[in-house]
Amino acid sequence: MSENSDLGGAPGHEIWSSRLAFIFAAVGAAVGLGSLWRFPYVVGVNGGGAFIAIYIFFVALLCVPIMAAEMVIGRRGGGSAIESMNSLVRQHKLWNGWRVIGWLSIFIPFMGLSYYAVVASWVMDYVGLAALNRFEGFESADSLAMFSDLTLSVPRQILLHAGFIALTVWIVSRGVNRGIERVSKIMMPALFAILVGLVIYNAVALDLSAGARFLFMPDFSRITTEVVLMAMGQAFYSTAIGVGVMMTYSAYLPKNISLPQSAGIICGSVIFTSIMAGLAIFPIVFHFGLNPGEGPTLTFITLPVAFGNMPGGHLIGLLFFTLVFFAGFTTAIGMLEPTVAWLQERFSIGRAKLTVLAGIVTWIVGLPSVLSFNALKDFHPLGWLEPFANRTAFETIDFVIANFLLPANALLIALFVAWALRRDISEEELRIGRGLRFRGWRFIIAVIAPLAILGIMIDLWY
Repeated sequence: MSENSDLGGAPGHEIWSSRLAFIFAAVGAAVGLGSLWRFPYVVGVNGGGAFIAIYIFFVALLCVPIMAAEMVIGRRGGGSAIESMNSLVRQHKLWNGWRVIGWLSIFIPFMGLSYYAVVASWVMDYVGLAALNRFEGFESADSLAMFSDLTLSVPRQILLHAGFIALTVWIVSRGVNRGIERVSKIMMPALFAILVGLVIYNAVALDLSAGARFLFMPDFSRITTEVVLMAMGQAFYSTAIGVGVMMTYSAYLPKNISLPQSAGIICGSVIFTSIMAGLAIFPIVFHFGLNPGEGPTLTFITLPVAFGNMPGGHLIGLLFFTLVFFAGFTTAIGMLEPTVAWLQERFSIGRAKLTVLAGIVTWIVGLPSVLSFNALKDFHPLGWLEPFANRTAFETIDFVIANFLLPANALLIALFVAWALRRDISEEELRIGRGLRFRGWRFIIAVIAPLAILGIMIDLWY
C-alpha cells in the first residue's frame, strides 16, 4: 500500500500509484450509465448533433472548472468529503454552514448507489442473456416480454441488486491500490477497446455514416430553451459533478499531479466515450429502422431486437452489454468509496468490515427502488407533493438527486471555492499562476457556473 505522507492528503491514507491510475479510476467513476445508457437516448430525443454541440460547450465551460474546484477541496482537505470540509472550515475559521457540502458529498453517492444498482443489475443480467444468445430472432414483443419478466420478478430483482452491490463491496474492500486502482486499470482500457471495436463493426457491416450524420450534423432549428437546459444538465450528470467522488478520489492524489489537467482529461474522456457510444448505437438503430428517440427503453428493449437480427449479433450484443456493465461497475465503485472513506475515519474496525456494512445498508435502503417495478409500483412516497404525485420510490430518489441535490451541491462547491476559501489556497493547488487562466477559472466558478446551475434548477422545478 502507498501511504500518503509528504505527497499530499491525510496521513495514513493510501495514494494513487500514478497519475494514470488516478485518471483511470476518476474516468471510470464519471463514465457510467450516464454516458452509455442515458446519453444516447437523451441525444435521440433532443435531435442529435445540435444537442451534442451544446453539451460539449457546457462540459468545457462549466464542468472542467467546477471539477477542478471539487478537486481543490479534496486534495487540500486530505480526507473523506466530510473530514475535508470540516478541516477547511476549522483551519480557516469559515462559516460552519459550509460543512453541508461534505455531508451532501456522502449522502448523494450513498443514496445514488442504492437505486443506481437497480439499473446496473439489469445490465449484469443482460450480459448473461446475451452470452446465452437469448436475443436471437427477437421481435419487439419478445424484447418487451423479456424485460417485463425481469422487472416484475421480485426475487430475481432482489438477488441481482444484492449481487451487484456485493461485487462492488468486494472491490472497494480491497482498498485504493489493490481494489479500485487495479480494477480501473483493467476495465477502462477494455471499455475503450470494446467501444472502438463496435464502431469499427458499424463502419464495416452497417452504415456508420447515418449515425455520424445524426451526431455531427447539427440542426439548430431543433434548439429550444428546454434542449439547452437538458444539455447543461446532462453535462453535469455525465461528469459526476457534485457527487463527491472526485472530492474523495482527490484526497488520495499526490501534490505533483496537476488538477486542471486532470479535470480536462477526465471531462474530455467523458465526451469521447459519450460520442463513441452514439457511434456504437445509432448506426444499429438506423439500420434496423428503429426510433432514436425511444427514451430509456432504448438499451433494454429496442437494441436487443437489433442484436437478435443482425450479422454477428450474438457477439455484438455480448460486447455491448459487457461495455455498459464495465461503465456501471466502475461508477458504482466510485459511489461506494466516499461512504467507506468516512467510515474509516470514524471507526477502527478494518476497511473490509466497514465496506461490508456500507454495502448491506445500501442494499436495504435500495429495496424500495428495487420493488418500484413490481410490488411497490403503485406506492408514491411523496405523492402529496405535486411534482411527485405519480413517482415511484425509484423515480422519486432519482428526481431529487438528479434535479436538486446534485446541482445544489455543485453550486455550493463553486461558491465555497470562489467566495469562502482563501484565494491563495486555490492558487497553490491549481498551480496555474495568478494570470488570465486563474482569473478566468475563478470568474466561471464565482459567477457563470452558479447562474447556469440556478437556471437549471429553476427551470426543472418551476
